[in-house]
Amino acid sequence: MHFTLKAIKKSFKASLAAGLVLSTSTLFAQTINLSYNGVPDANKNAVHLFASNLKKLVEKKTHGDLEIKLYPNSMLGEEDARMEQVMNTPSLNIASFAGISPLFPEIFVSAIPFMFSDFKQAHKFFDKGQYWKQAKAAFYKKTNTHIMAVVEEGGFLAFTNNKRPIHSPKDFKGLRFRAMDKSQVALYNAFGASGTPIPWTEVYMALKTGVADGQMNPPMYIILGSLYEVQKYLTLANIQYSDQFLVANDALLKSLSPQDRKALEESIKEATLENREKVEAQVNNRIKFLADHGMEVYRPTKAELTQFKEIGQPSYLAWLKEQGIDQKWINMALKDAK
Repeated sequence: MHFTLKAIKKSFKASLAAGLVLSTSTLFAQTINLSYNGVPDANKNAVHLFASNLKKLVEKKTHGDLEIKLYPNSMLGEEDARMEQVMNTPSLNIASFAGISPLFPEIFVSAIPFMFSDFKQAHKFFDKGQYWKQAKAAFYKKTNTHIMAVVEEGGFLAFTNNKRPIHSPKDFKGLRFRAMDKSQVALYNAFGASGTPIPWTEVYMALKTGVADGQMNPPMYIILGSLYEVQKYLTLANIQYSDQFLVANDALLKSLSPQDRKALEESIKEATLENREKVEAQVNNRIKFLADHGMEVYRPTKAELTQFKEIGQPSYLAWLKEQGIDQKWINMALKDAK
């Protein structure tokens, strides 16, 4: 085949132009880091399900102008380190209570035990309640970051342990539990047990080696951490709504064009709704999985649940006051929950 010099030059210019278009598109794509706990498996980790859906939605809605880079498994550090990063760099972070509470202890009010009877009540609390609206504003004022979403992560918390079945508060006496944070320590103490804060990445070994006898988490996290291998008894007491919080750096949001910020916010809403639907559809299947893998599952009676509430909730409310939480936050939350 014969090519003239003119044809070669023309072909080269066309290729160069195409390359410039590609490189320009890549050059102006903004990459946003998103960090969180747990394995990158959407079937086992609802936080990853949310993160991966958010990534997909954002990149589609912005036509690639924004790219979300995922950092699961606490790759960028434990809770405190990741919160420090999102406060100081243009990034996103999904934080648990252990990440939010040192900066904003009022977040513990949203976890008052036995405050919600079902998912619908919890959704209304966070979507429309005055407590949550004011909590987000106060959190921004304290940290200069924004709580953008409440990420449903696996249903309601349940108790597990490897010593004996727990049917009522008296069954806690003498047991040692892993706590996610100091609010859980207070709840265990109310039931006559002891609690020690242990990071999620160390929970399995703590239970296996006897550092702790039990813990509380939703069924999804029990599966995620393979805790059924080192825990025998599961009590479905519907203690607290299981959630984490998507936090955004203020400078990041302000750096976005109006169109990209709108796309990000719409994507967050869609990913939140999808997480709720997927998580709630899997709760019973996950409980069955745990039973099939050797856990003894117990569903407390209405009377037994009342016992848990009558001891656990007042004790937790007293603990909130001991932490210096203004009564106005507690009053708002309880009113919203009704």
